[in-house]
Amino acid sequence: MSATATPPLLERFVQAGQGQVFAFWGQLDEGGRRALLEQAGEINLAEVKRLTRLLLGRDAAPGVDLTDLQPAPYVARPENGGEAAEWARARAAGEAALRAGRVAAFTVAGGQGTRLGYDGPKGTFPVTPLKRKSLFQVFAEKITAVGRRHGRPLHWFIMTSHANHARTEAFFAEHRFFGLDRARVHFFRQGRMPAVDFTGRILLESPGGIALSPDGHGGSLRALHRSGALDLMQGEGIDTISYFQVDNPLVRCIDPAFIGWHLVRGAEMSAKMIPKAYPEEKLGHFCLQHGRLVVIEYSDLPLAVQREVDLPTGRLRYVAGSIAIHILDREFVRRMAGGGALPFHRADKKIATIDAAGRPVKPAAPNGAKFEIFVFDALPFARNALVSETRRADDFSPVKNAEGVDSPRTAREDQLRQYARWLQGVGASLTTDASGLPMVTLEVSPLFGYDEESFAESWARRSPKPEVGEGLYLE
Repeated sequence: MSATATPPLLERFVQAGQGQVFAFWGQLDEGGRRALLEQAGEINLAEVKRLTRLLLGRDAAPGVDLTDLQPAPYVARPENGGEAAEWARARAAGEAALRAGRVAAFTVAGGQGTRLGYDGPKGTFPVTPLKRKSLFQVFAEKITAVGRRHGRPLHWFIMTSHANHARTEAFFAEHRFFGLDRARVHFFRQGRMPAVDFTGRILLESPGGIALSPDGHGGSLRALHRSGALDLMQGEGIDTISYFQVDNPLVRCIDPAFIGWHLVRGAEMSAKMIPKAYPEEKLGHFCLQHGRLVVIEYSDLPLAVQREVDLPTGRLRYVAGSIAIHILDREFVRRMAGGGALPFHRADKKIATIDAAGRPVKPAAPNGAKFEIFVFDALPFARNALVSETRRADDFSPVKNAEGVDSPRTAREDQLRQYARWLQGVGASLTTDASGLPMVTLEVSPLFGYDEESFAESWARRSPKPEVGEGLYLE
């Protein structure tokens, strides 16, 4: 392209009142121009205009609607009043779906390890107590083990971000895909949205770069559609998607009972819940609103409501906490991705940008907004949406913070408690403290056991039995 040529995309931005995106066009070399055009090509100008009107304009909604709210019903585990026979039937239905090849794993893995003080994609973070396996390796071994158990290897879809895509692919290649069939591991990038100032003008982060950021975990549905993943699934006979986030080493990536409940109930989208440990725990709340299942974030539900208790039992009324584990029907995802049904949320941020002269500006206060969509906002649109209880100790110990709650230390200890429970459950002698934490460091590979049942079966086959002590590794 010559220095005087005006690309059609530039003209469209000018016509949309966003010409400032190309304010430094004349100063860019050919490579810089190509990069800027590529970024601008990601932007849906009509969508930005609509979101400016809905979320930044005078008529923007003042806050979250909390009318007609009540606690959501959920399928209780047998030890908490659920029917054991129904759980057994659900598990059988899930196992049948796995044997038929109807299920795929889907990991949302766009994050970096910045908050952990780690330079790299979060999925590459070492997380197990003894072998220091990465999150990705833990999931790979769980997916492998489930496939072996049911006689059908699974496809694994991994949504990266522009920031970590290349490094994620390189990490898998370096580790030979952890023994998985490369043809069954699929990477694709999350979509991005431009940051805007409070009048809706798209911000630049450099003379040749737009301030773009990931479009939220709800963008995973759009990304599945745009990447062709849904068509690939359809061609492979996959109609059920097991969704989980990359920061949770305890997650049962593929849970037959959860899958079974989803299928038996004819749900288009299902979600796992754990009972909140205390009212202020920072989990979203599963609620019913106007007869539909919704998630209300902890920051949006008044504390007085979070503290409400059921008088006969003394339990929290809004006890069902969201932990970002879902089952999704493939064609439901296609409908959500294609119809633009998911609402965007506004987040005011301090956005690094440039001034009219192209000089960097690092604001001391929020100077603009980012737009995000959340995957749980699909629940109200799903037919027969379902919430199923799970045990925290078996499914939820995220790695979010460098220290304190939800840190590498707490996840490591929760993994050790899980191994200890499994070992004690098969009669092995192992001393633990009052919290169930063993006095020794050991590790169980998911290839040996990814849940109590598979562990017990592997243990029964192992002869002679290993000595349970410091450094034990079962694989």
